[in-house]
Amino acid sequence: MRIAVPDLISNSYFPAVAAIELGYFKAEGLDAELEMISPIPKAMSALRDGEVDFVAGPAHATLAAFPDWKGAKLVAALAKQTFWLLVVRADLEVEPGDVQGIKGLRIGAAPGPELAFRHLLSEAGIDPMRDGVELGPVPGADGSGVSFGVHAAGVLERGEIDGFWANAMGCEVAVRSGAGKVILDVRRGIGPTSATGYTFAALVTSDANVDKDPGTVAGAVRGIVNVQNALREDPSRATEVGLRLFPAAESEIIAALIERDVPFYDPSIPEDAVESMNRFAQATGLLSGPVPYDQVVATQFRDLWSR
Repeated sequence: MRIAVPDLISNSYFPAVAAIELGYFKAEGLDAELEMISPIPKAMSALRDGEVDFVAGPAHATLAAFPDWKGAKLVAALAKQTFWLLVVRADLEVEPGDVQGIKGLRIGAAPGPELAFRHLLSEAGIDPMRDGVELGPVPGADGSGVSFGVHAAGVLERGEIDGFWANAMGCEVAVRSGAGKVILDVRRGIGPTSATGYTFAALVTSDANVDKDPGTVAGAVRGIVNVQNALREDPSRATEVGLRLFPAAESEIIAALIERDVPFYDPSIPEDAVESMNRFAQATGLLSGPVPYDQVVATQFRDLWSR
């Protein structure tokens, strides 16, 4: 069983990584391997082409390879709500929650997450061209095995960008180094509340996998549920994973981030979360129109979410 992640060092995709490293997939009889495939549209294309069996990533990005939710399903949430943060240079006079203060800045974002940030700006009445927001890739972030957020923190510290939109690990690295400060963290109430429903981290598989091997899919869902429960009970177990896979500095941080994030570790996928995500997808051109919940979510596995 092959699971792709677009960023290895991410607290929101972490349950999938931890389920491998802490043996929760193995306990379900699954021999799981992790593959880092970035950016996220490339990971979803690998799922479509049968090169991987699952993707742990932002749910809305499924549409990059499966138009109108045809051919893929969400099977469990890894973490609730929009999970990216905006960090800017610590010396800039921008206050937390001040979207208008982003005008005139150079912001780095990866493909996929960038779409969410552009929509957030649009809802705030900001036009990047008119208002001088340079939004694009972070230099050097597209290399093999590069963790976008952690890499972006180094680029920010060197002054090559004014800010970046990424997962909490990269943002925490920037804050702890003194190079950055958090301006947007919408799921913790810093920034526009409308942005909380753009997406969420999810485990995704193809319809072909659901039809061919529902037992494996069910085992994967149980593994996610069990590892989320384990991390809620003891966030320090994240350090064990970090020491195996992360650079030393990030392995020291991960348990604190997981402890902060465990309120969002819930495998259930409510219908209103799917409706909100699909409204975002329609507004940004990813989705042509409304689709029913069961076209997005593999509902045959939802009883497993409450284990």
